[in-house]
Amino acid sequence: MDFAQLTAFLLISVTLACTPGADWAYVISSALRKQSYQPAVWGLLSGYLVHTVLLVCGIAALVASSPTILSWLTAAGAIYLLWLGISTLRSSKTATFFSAPQSSASDFTEGEPDLGEASDSPVAGSSSIALAAPAVQQVPARTAFFKGLLTSGTNPKALLLYVALIPQYLDSDLSLPVPLQTGILGLTHFTVSIAVYFSVAFASRALLRSRPLAARVVTLVSGIIMILLSLVLIFEQFFV
Repeated sequence: MDFAQLTAFLLISVTLACTPGADWAYVISSALRKQSYQPAVWGLLSGYLVHTVLLVCGIAALVASSPTILSWLTAAGAIYLLWLGISTLRSSKTATFFSAPQSSASDFTEGEPDLGEASDSPVAGSSSIALAAPAVQQVPARTAFFKGLLTSGTNPKALLLYVALIPQYLDSDLSLPVPLQTGILGLTHFTVSIAVYFSVAFASRALLRSRPLAARVVTLVSGIIMILLSLVLIFEQFFV
C-alpha cells in the first residue's frame, strides 16, 4: 500500500461518499430539524466503523459469502429503510424548519408590556405563544443516533463495498499486518465521510432552513428516495 495506492483509494472513497443515496437523504432530513444534526450524522458514521471492525475481524467476508445471511441482512435493511422513508415523508408535512424571528425577542426586552393592553389583545397574545412554542416534533439525540447507525450499519451494499473495495488495496508484502492496513483504509473512508456528511448537513441547514417551503420539498424528496431505494433492494433480492 504505497502512496499511489492510498491516493487512488482516497479518490474512490471521496467519489463514493459524494454519491447521493440513503445516507445523504438521512443527513439532509436531520439537518432540517430544529435540534442539532450531529447525533444523526455521528450515528450514520458509526455504522462505517462497525463495517471496518467487521472487515478487520474477517466477519464481513464471512457474511458476504453466505447467501442466506446476506438475504436476511438485505431484507432487514430494506424494511428499516422503508420505515425511515415513510417517517420522513410524514415529518415533512408538520415539521417547522425555521427559528422564530429575532424581533419577537426584542419586543420583550425593550420594556415591560402593559398588562391592560395584553388582556385587551388576545390575538397578539396568541401569536406570542405561537412564536415561543412552535409545534415542532423533537427527535431525541439518542434516537437520531441509532437511526443513523441502523441506516448505514444494515446497508448490505455498504458491507459489500468494504469487502470488495478495500481488499484490492491491501499488500501482503508490506511490513504492516494486513488487519492494520485494513483498519487504516477503513478509517480513511470514515474520515472522508465525516467531511462530506457534515458539509452536506451544514449546507442544507444554511441554504434551506430559512426557506420552509423548499425545506419541506427537500425533506419530501429525501423520504421518497429512501422508499425507492428500499423497494429496489427488495426487488433485486427477491424478484431478480
